[in-house]
Order: sequence, then structure tokens, then C-alpha cells
Amino acid sequence: MKQHVVSALVENRAGTLSRVCGLFSRRGFNIDSLTVGETEDASISRMTIAVSGDDSVLEQIIKQLGKLVDVIAVQELEPSSCIRREIVLVKIGADETTRPAVLEIAGIFRSRVIDVSPVTLTIEATGDRVKLDGLLLLLRPYGIMELARTGMVALERGSRVLAVPSAASSLSLS
Repeated sequence: MKQHVVSALVENRAGTLSRVCGLFSRRGFNIDSLTVGETEDASISRMTIAVSGDDSVLEQIIKQLGKLVDVIAVQELEPSSCIRREIVLVKIGADETTRPAVLEIAGIFRSRVIDVSPVTLTIEATGDRVKLDGLLLLLRPYGIMELARTGMVALERGSRVLAVPSAASSLSLS
């Protein structure tokens, strides 16, 4: 199954997230990751939804999302034409003997140490799923004590944007 990433601009109001999730639940579609946050306009939020399935599943998701009253615009973000990122916070067991090795791994992945204790390091890393999975694979032998991972966020590359229809006159719609 192929992973698809759908970006949707939605009205930022109570119940919108519930309605979108309900749509997925009713149709039997699983959400691999869901990230929601305000845009530059506080009345609009952007949802980035990662789903697995074939092209017919994707087509149904886009059609059904487009029918929801709260959804302003929706589109698939193709891997070749978008930037995708996640954030991971990971707390590693790192005493005085293992700390140098953990710090070296963190440096290779351009991660930041954001908290230190006598027996742990907490690392923040940003990147695509493959990069973060690689970091976690190398850190696992040192003991992952806690892990928090965001869902994916994504935007079109270049000047292409997913825009509110009324703003389409000055922006390129995708």
C-alpha cells in the first residue's frame, strides 16, 4: 500500500476535527498521522493527513473531505513536489560512559540536545520519516526511555499553495 499525504484547509472552529475524523471512521479509512494547526489566518487551520491505500482510497478521501462544510480546500501532496517533516523528542539513557556516543549520533543527525540529567539526554530531531527512523535505530541500543513524535507536516515546494478559493485570484491553486 502506498502512503498518501493530504493537505486540507479547514475552518478553525469547535467540532471540525471531530467531523473529519468521523468521516474517516465511517468510511473505514485509517489515519497514519494527523497534524493540525492554525495558519497565518487564525480562522483557518491546516490539516496534514497521512493515509495508506491505493489510488481509489485516496480519491474517495479527497471527495469526501471536499463535501464537508468545514473544509475550504483539499489536495494530495505528491512526494516529489512537497516538503515533509516530523519532529521527534527522545529521552535516552546516557550516563558518563555512553553520553559521548549518544552526542555523536545526535550530531550526525543534526539533532539538538534540549535537556540533560546525570543519567539521560533528551534530543529533539526534525526531518523526514526515514531520517528519524534512522536516528531512533542508532539510539535504541542506549535505551529509549520515552519518545514523542509529531505527525507529518507538509507544504508544496516553490510558489504553489493550497489557497482559500476567494484568494485564488492572487495565488496559484494546486
